[in-house]
Amino acid sequence: MKNLFFCSLVICLFSACVEKIDPSKLENTKWELTSLPGITLPATAKATLNFADSLKVSGKSFCNGYGGKAEITGDKIALKNFFGTKMFCQETDAAERFYLHTINQVDGAKLSNNKLILLSGKKTLMEFTKAN
Repeated sequence: MKNLFFCSLVICLFSACVEKIDPSKLENTKWELTSLPGITLPATAKATLNFADSLKVSGKSFCNGYGGKAEITGDKIALKNFFGTKMFCQETDAAERFYLHTINQVDGAKLSNNKLILLSGKKTLMEFTKAN
């Protein structure tokens, strides 16, 4: 009986550690990319991620605009139905391709102190700062 109680307590503690994403904290927010591990961000352009009502997503991928929809289930987030413009900007092309490839791998997120961290599993893929 003690073992059953102990196992139940451990399970409860671990489930409390799972950070659920509150959709209302993302709706109608704007974010600016500050870190994309693996590349140096271009100095001449910015990448943004904006969440509107119903978690519609839009933003700039350095050169092009994009859009889609975020779906949140518990501690998981998926960015779906992405579309974007197709202009070619030589000075940001590599960063843009890397950004779009990376954002399609997102399956989780953390919100903390005006920072939005997008994850794949436990790995940080990109970090954004809240824009005014």
